[in-house]
Amino acid sequence: MRIHVAYTGGTIGMIHSPEGLLPGADVQGWLSNVLEGTQIDPEQVSFTTFDPLIDSSNATPAHWQLIIDDLIAHWEKADAFVVLHGTDTMSYAASALSYALTGFGKPVIVTGSQHPLGVVESDAIANVTGALNAAISGKATGVTLFFGHHLFAGNRVTKFSSWAFEGFTAPSTGPLARTGTPWHWYASPIPATGWPNPKPYVRQDIAVLDLVPGISAERLRAMLDPAPSAVLVRAYGVGNVPDEEPGLARVVIDLINNGTPVIISSQCLQAEVILGRYAASSPLVKAGAIGTGDMTLEAAYTKLVFLLSQGLQGDELRHWMATPIAGELSLH
Repeated sequence: MRIHVAYTGGTIGMIHSPEGLLPGADVQGWLSNVLEGTQIDPEQVSFTTFDPLIDSSNATPAHWQLIIDDLIAHWEKADAFVVLHGTDTMSYAASALSYALTGFGKPVIVTGSQHPLGVVESDAIANVTGALNAAISGKATGVTLFFGHHLFAGNRVTKFSSWAFEGFTAPSTGPLARTGTPWHWYASPIPATGWPNPKPYVRQDIAVLDLVPGISAERLRAMLDPAPSAVLVRAYGVGNVPDEEPGLARVVIDLINNGTPVIISSQCLQAEVILGRYAASSPLVKAGAIGTGDMTLEAAYTKLVFLLSQGLQGDELRHWMATPIAGELSLH
């Protein structure tokens, strides 16, 4: 099987320096040595090293688009794809790729590591070989993320630990598979509508805000002036917003009335946003706020960037935020 690897940066290829970890390892040479003598012929593995390599904390939508462009450029020359990415924003990148590559037709597995490949305690070999095994299994479809012995749907995952080797989880769906002898496969990705001929990702002016006990209407209004292109509010529980704080809900309602989309997600790692279930969120329902269902923050944010990059607004944006494009959302 022909495999293409896109190395974008991240801890996996970093080395120690007086300024801290920075890119510098020979990842392509290391991978060839790892594959020597296995069922994967190193000669059948193509490799792109991004220039510059980045720490994923510096990633932007333009970075996601560079990855997409590289995968598309190698589509005819490979049967499966592995993306090596930093862990800080890996779940954002995997979600973003999933929306843009619904018609790609070949598996894409995103992975990285918590430790650089050049230290004895590294998880790099386990994660990269796991991603490669998923690639050649014939069972992985769409965009997935492999980390810590688990394979997840790429747009269902969130990073929950900065140090654990099992640093990612899919809180609403669980993993697709777990490594072992043999691997155990648990589920298939949720069916979705797809998105033909997507336009490239473009950076969007989206404000992401956490509600906290005691936040005032004045502070919220100041944080949203001038108004952004869209607002993603991380509310409580199933999407609740304080309705007894004077003027707080009014700030959100005024934004919506003035044409700014307001998306309501939850601060809970595992949640399903149901606007209107409690009276505390009913004013937002009447105003036209959009709930995220059981999407992760990463899936909701990148989906919003994707839809705005397609030029969607108003009712079209509302419809597609509530419609699975790439299995990112459960429908009940």
